Amino acid sequence: MKKLSKKEAEEMISKFFLDIKNKNPEEIRKIKKLSMRFSLKLGELRKKFCKKCLHPYSGREKIIIKKDMKSVECGNCGNINRWKIKLS
Repeated sequence: MKKLSKKEAEEMISKFFLDIKNKNPEEIRKIKKLSMRFSLKLGELRKKFCKKCLHPYSGREKIIIKKDMKSVECGNCGNINRWKIKLS
């Protein structure tokens, strides 16, 4: 296997997330491991898939916004992911 530089890993991750809706959980797991290996933060990209089953969000999930929290229920496993909404 070819050794990657940190810059190449960043490019692979950004290319991967351009078309995430056609990916499976196994591919997402590999990209997540790649980012951990190079200490790269996914940031907003981590909100594009379920943190429990790693299934990509398709846009048909149940979304609830209350006060300063956004809750997204995964259509695959039913897990609820919550994020704070930044107000500024």
